[in-house]
Amino acid sequence: MVDIVVDAKGLACPMPIVKAKKAMDTLQSGQIMEWLTTDKGSMKDFQAWIKQTNHELLEAKEGNGVFTFIVKKG
Repeated sequence: MVDIVVDAKGLACPMPIVKAKKAMDTLQSGQIMEWLTTDKGSMKDFQAWIKQTNHELLEAKEGNGVFTFIVKKG
């Protein structure tokens, strides 16, 4: 179950990450965020951001030009 969905489609770097961080700050540990973006660099950038935090990347996929990430707040 996803607790919050962040739609960052159409935004260019770094705004998708900024939106993800702001949304993540509203969650409590263990809650889940779904993040949607069309930024082609997001696969690399978002995974690097996750590694710098205590969050857990549960799923990362791309379909029809939309990258979807499911993240559990650490």
